[in-house]
Amino acid sequence: MRLGPLEPLRRGWLLYHLADPQFAFMYDAPPRNEWVTLDCETTGLDVHRDQIISIGAVRIVGSRLLTSQRLELLVRPERAPTADSVRVHRLRERDVAAGMKPEDAMRRLLEFIGSRPLVGYYLEFDVAMINREIWPMLGVRLPQPKIEVSAMYYDYKNRKRPAHERDTMIDLRFQTMMNDLALPTFDAHDALNDAVMAGLAFVKLRGLLGEA
Repeated sequence: MRLGPLEPLRRGWLLYHLADPQFAFMYDAPPRNEWVTLDCETTGLDVHRDQIISIGAVRIVGSRLLTSQRLELLVRPERAPTADSVRVHRLRERDVAAGMKPEDAMRRLLEFIGSRPLVGYYLEFDVAMINREIWPMLGVRLPQPKIEVSAMYYDYKNRKRPAHERDTMIDLRFQTMMNDLALPTFDAHDALNDAVMAGLAFVKLRGLLGEA
């Protein structure tokens, strides 16, 4: 899964629209065989109204998940988490009150990611939440390639099925996927734990799909 540099014209166009040149590194060619697995916990599931309250990210190099090279941030939202969201992620108003300002957290996250492709489970939501935060700062959205582990798992399961059963329903629930891949599970709805589990699934699926 080698990802090369952006075409010079496209890279120049993107850099032109980047409000802060300090983050031009996002458009560099990614380091070979490196990724960042990512997860966010939020005040809710509305990408237009809710906010990020915690971020977990871990670097992957080759087939190794480098938990010693991780990022774990609490983020202070403008509005307190709802009771429903607290029941999911267990982060109360007092817990996030000491968190970072969203802009500071985004800067730390972008520096940690660099130009590495992003990996996650239902990553589209996390990326949408991050993009909403960085757009006012930078005038751009996350340019890194995104790799969805549930899509990798779907491909893996589909390959193993008889032709007449392909493209029918496959259970893509996180717990189902982890159990089927014989991978360890940790407390869910913790940003770092979820990032680690998605990273473990990514590494194993790369091997099963012949991409490692």
